[in-house]
Amino acid sequence: MSPLLNFPPDLLLKAQGIRVLFLDVDGVLTDGGLLFTAEGETSKRFNTLDGHGLKLLQKAGITPAVVTGRDSAALRARLSALGVQHARFGTEDKQPAAEEILQELGATWDQAAAMGDDWPDLPMMQRARFACAPPNAHAEVSGRAHYVTRAAGGHGAVREVCDVLLVASGRYAGLLKPYLG
Repeated sequence: MSPLLNFPPDLLLKAQGIRVLFLDVDGVLTDGGLLFTAEGETSKRFNTLDGHGLKLLQKAGITPAVVTGRDSAALRARLSALGVQHARFGTEDKQPAAEEILQELGATWDQAAAMGDDWPDLPMMQRARFACAPPNAHAEVSGRAHYVTRAAGGHGAVREVCDVLLVASGRYAGLLKPYLG
């Protein structure tokens, strides 16, 4: 059986050669809502499709990296469970944080994709080769994205971007094969 996903050739060309995917958290990996306990702790809801997509990216040699303006125990636990090793927390100035990660990985902006939903994500998105946004992103962000997902942030949007990157890398079919029996 062959894969069912099909993306436009120009989109796949734009997404080729990506080695790192930068992600915002609130509004991208989550739906953007913040739940606070009586003790002031934050809880977040993550989508399992996104999690599996990030694991597949790692198998394909594409590094997921998180650069977020917030920090929480829930977020750190989720990233640890997914094996995401490159993350910067509590930073509003995301570009320098992303550049540190690129330097650690020996990568350049031309080998980077970035997904965000609001103004603080724009510096990363404008420098990255492939910029993505969920449909619930601010208009200034979605209007500058090369790809806007069908799924909303926190509802599988990151998985869609992972799938585009996996198809563009030529690794999608090989990763799918063991699941088809």
